[in-house]
Amino acid sequence: MSTKHPIISVVGSSGAGTSTVKDTFEKIFQRERVSAAMIEGDAFHRFNRNEMKFELKKRYAEGDQTFSHFSYDANLLESLEKTFKHYAETGTAKTRTYVHNHDEATIYGVEPGKFTAWRELPQDTDLLFYEGLHGAAKDDKVNIPKYADLKIGVVPVINLEWIQKIHRDTDARGYTTEAVTDTILRRMHAYVHCICPQFTKTDINFQRVPVVDTSNPFIARWIPTADESLVVIRFRDPHGIDFPYLVSMIEGSWMSRANSIVIPGGKLDLAMQLILTPLIKRLIERSKKAE
Repeated sequence: MSTKHPIISVVGSSGAGTSTVKDTFEKIFQRERVSAAMIEGDAFHRFNRNEMKFELKKRYAEGDQTFSHFSYDANLLESLEKTFKHYAETGTAKTRTYVHNHDEATIYGVEPGKFTAWRELPQDTDLLFYEGLHGAAKDDKVNIPKYADLKIGVVPVINLEWIQKIHRDTDARGYTTEAVTDTILRRMHAYVHCICPQFTKTDINFQRVPVVDTSNPFIARWIPTADESLVVIRFRDPHGIDFPYLVSMIEGSWMSRANSIVIPGGKLDLAMQLILTPLIKRLIERSKKAE
């Protein structure tokens, strides 16, 4: 953790909805005039698309059917930890961009499935914002959450997460449902052992729960809407959280446990604004006092 150069880490798996959460953070940054250096977790994949295909075939031939992008050894976690540490100490770091599709290729001048060159983050930023798979990863080699001042988990129930991933990857990335299903199956081992443990280290988790039937996510024609969902918000440390104020401000919300509040899905943006804005302002104020 860093008093002078704070870091916010948003953690969630592919299809979890971290991009939506990122949009809300960006609104807060803009309104509060916070200058944020942005890092995407995909920048720290170890392999580009073709290299990953080769590595998957190699691992399968060796009998390893659990290797995926979720796996720790498929990512440059030591580099991510050093990036967090360097920013916390100096307010500077490097990142790059993984180019997913032809639209991004036009922007970055790099073929889809490849990385841009490493580049310096903007100077004199107020904080570092990370969104990706491994922002709270910890094992015997790395301790990434050690350097993050605010850790947010985005964790829809698993069937909803699969529905969101299937629709995103088929609609936006051109994959077949069968190909996405194979990816989901391949990632399950690492999801259990690499992704889930991170949510015990996050400060706040936002878990979306559909209230419509998602029993077979592989044939679902639509993603449940916000109004067809509830969101469970869990605070690792509830001290200092004004739950009566939140319940009074968010219509239809209630406390389910001493550290958890349940809200209608359509109120997620409002809830995040109410919860996260004071936390971000506190990080910035603490940072300015340390100068």
